[in-house]
Amino acid sequence: MILLFDVGNTNISIGLSDGKKILETYRLNTEVSKTADEYFIQIRSLIPVPSITAIAISSVVPRITEKLKEICDRFFHLEPLIVGPGVKTGLNVKTDHPREVGADLICDAVGVEYSVKPILVVDLGTANKYIYVKNKTILGVIITPGVSISIKALVGNTALLPDIDIEVPKKVLGTNTISCMQSGMTYGVASQVDGLIERVAEEVKEEFDVVLTGGLSSTIAPLCKHPLTRDPDLVLKGLLNIFNRNEIIKK
Repeated sequence: MILLFDVGNTNISIGLSDGKKILETYRLNTEVSKTADEYFIQIRSLIPVPSITAIAISSVVPRITEKLKEICDRFFHLEPLIVGPGVKTGLNVKTDHPREVGADLICDAVGVEYSVKPILVVDLGTANKYIYVKNKTILGVIITPGVSISIKALVGNTALLPDIDIEVPKKVLGTNTISCMQSGMTYGVASQVDGLIERVAEEVKEEFDVVLTGGLSSTIAPLCKHPLTRDPDLVLKGLLNIFNRNEIIKK
């Protein structure tokens, strides 16, 4: 069994795979203050530790990466594959500085590598990432603040606005402070997604599909007006593809 980690700034997504598909997924909060021991206690309560034969990690939080490497060494006695320089991804990155592209963006793009049509991947997380992929090549990216960042900025910089749960209000036009803020955070992000889809279409001048992923994709997808599909496990699927590609190379 292959253990997959997608480490983001807010959550750590965990996947179990038989090498062909994702069988189970779990989610932990990203807490850099936790020790490797504390993380392992959580992990072992979720997965069958003795059945793990390989581990792959995609991470944008170096301090968590180090804790996971320690867990792999001490408790699994395995060397993990970590997405980064030197790892074969099968992906071309046509950006000004390809080494700056995050592991999560790489995995998102590899997750749709078998698509015939160009794809705009919309990954709604701590930051919202829009990744345009064509012929196994990243041609461009858009990054905007995610919902959690926006809420923290709004609450932290205003005296009277409260912290809120991310829920979709019944109406776009709110009639109380909480529903007004919830409308802005949910319908606002959906409108951003629709608007950027239109602007990308104007720029690339070709038809493309849209795939939504990330922690908030289930909340935002129904509010979007453009046709799209949702794949909550896209990063883990891309990470699995990268793992398999590197295992084949090793053999």
